[in-house]
Amino acid sequence: MRLLTSTRRTLEMIKFEHSVFALPFALLGALLAAGGWPPWRVLAWIVVAMVGARSAAMTFNRIADRRIDAYNPRTRQRALPSGQLSLRFAIGFFLASAAVFELAAWQLNRLAFELSLPALAIVTLYSYTKRFTWLSHWFLGLAMGIAPAAAWIAVRGSFSPLILPLSGAVLLWGAGFDILYACQDYDFDASRPDLFSLPKRFGIARSLRVAQACHLCMLTLLIVLLRLDPLGALGWIGLAAVALLLAWEHSLVRPGDLSRVNAAFFTVNGYIGLLLLALWGIAIVRRG
Repeated sequence: MRLLTSTRRTLEMIKFEHSVFALPFALLGALLAAGGWPPWRVLAWIVVAMVGARSAAMTFNRIADRRIDAYNPRTRQRALPSGQLSLRFAIGFFLASAAVFELAAWQLNRLAFELSLPALAIVTLYSYTKRFTWLSHWFLGLAMGIAPAAAWIAVRGSFSPLILPLSGAVLLWGAGFDILYACQDYDFDASRPDLFSLPKRFGIARSLRVAQACHLCMLTLLIVLLRLDPLGALGWIGLAAVALLLAWEHSLVRPGDLSRVNAAFFTVNGYIGLLLLALWGIAIVRRG
């Protein structure tokens, strides 16, 4: 029973269910790199690397923010500030997750392993950016956006600018929905001189418009990708579906009503990655 409780609290700490955000785009990057199905061994190690990197990043974020979380009414019940998990355990879990990521990168190819430490630095150290800049949302987007490029390198052992539109799209997507998520902490952030965010700097109404602009630019980059690497009717259907989901996401959030931010953040964005992976993945495999 104690093991089950600890496991549940650990999965809650790292928000394991949020793996549906970046993982589908990493798998999509792998499919694009292979021009179809990559070798199953490579695909398996990409999944292991993604789980390891994301677990390390989220655990590091919880460690770095534990004192801030203790004062925020929305986050004070998280595992570390509430004492459900110890700091010692969290540090150990972070080191284990990072080791799993490094092992997966080593199993993939030389370039993946050489770039693994810089990648790990990006996905973990973004946690501190909100201490000094309201651009922190784009740093989070960057941490997510490297996933497709990393998967491309994992498959091919080399980098190509052909994957940049997808990585850029994921960067803008992540930044946009993180801005929406940050709006619910506007009052708390405004009370803290040591925290920065776009809503705190420009207000909620303007921040929502910036998030919309990010997602419009995301769609533009996906159009560029379809022009460079045509995926036929399924490619455009997938793009249209993403556009509709983004429109729905932004319809759920208003400057005077943030009650549905969680639905916009969790539900809609989970659908986006999975739907695009399904439709574009089928198109890539059929073409290959």
